[in-house]
Amino acid sequence: MLARLNRLARRTAAALALASALASGLAAPAAAAPALWAIRDADSTIYLFGTVHVLRPDTAWRTPGIEAALAESDELVIEVLGADDPAAARPLILKYGVSTDGPLSSKLSPQDQARLEAAAAAAGLPPQALEPLRPWLAAMSLSIAPVIKAGYRVGSGVETVLTAEARAKGRPVEGLETLEQQIGFFAGLPPETELAMLKSTLEEVDEGPAKLDALVKAWADADLDLLEREFVTEMREKHPEVYEALAARRNRDWADQLKAKLAGSGVSFVAVGAGHLVGPDSVQAELAKRGVTVERR
Repeated sequence: MLARLNRLARRTAAALALASALASGLAAPAAAAPALWAIRDADSTIYLFGTVHVLRPDTAWRTPGIEAALAESDELVIEVLGADDPAAARPLILKYGVSTDGPLSSKLSPQDQARLEAAAAAAGLPPQALEPLRPWLAAMSLSIAPVIKAGYRVGSGVETVLTAEARAKGRPVEGLETLEQQIGFFAGLPPETELAMLKSTLEEVDEGPAKLDALVKAWADADLDLLEREFVTEMREKHPEVYEALAARRNRDWADQLKAKLAGSGVSFVAVGAGHLVGPDSVQAELAKRGVTVERR
């Protein structure tokens, strides 16, 4: 049981790094230029950078503008500390990810159960390992495997790289939310929405790497329209409850936190998933509602 829990913790930690995209390779081009924004007042600057949480090791994304903003910054702010830490995820899996209302197979049709068994086999998991899990955790455990097989790594993700660099330089690293909060967003979904999330994953799990390839290219090219369509529009239309829980509500909270930070002084580099920085409910849109101007760099 402990060995199985450790494996699930590792998978969950990796999948959480994919959560903002709800994704399930093309490396970014050498001339990549992901979008960067700035918020300023008399004594504060906040750089706002959209990221991809998992990348291939050879993906190019750093630009002179990004490097200058990082060099100027006093601190790094990311979505959550410890999102890639299995030890931190393990007790939260027990608390939020284990079913209390019967095995997973009892909630699935024969067709969906067959899909689950096929996806589990492809991920190297025996189907019985998923039986105790709530649908949201089963979905995340299955969605990460094809992406990892395609060469993507959490360790190459933007936040992981920037966090290591900031700590090496002795700069503080803060999180906008806790790991328990982030897992709680999934665990708090209505049961029918949680099950729909798993079914959608089973239908689209094989498309994960290709979809992420397209998203990484759009991100590297700063194609904000495509990012909005892929990150926001699809989720907003197909799964509005998931969109509200994983995107819109969090964007409102982060906008409040950034406005409060602007009232202080100093320079902060804020790196969050690119999907939070596009669309009608983006962090920038929420900041505008609070009277804060965000400028594209």
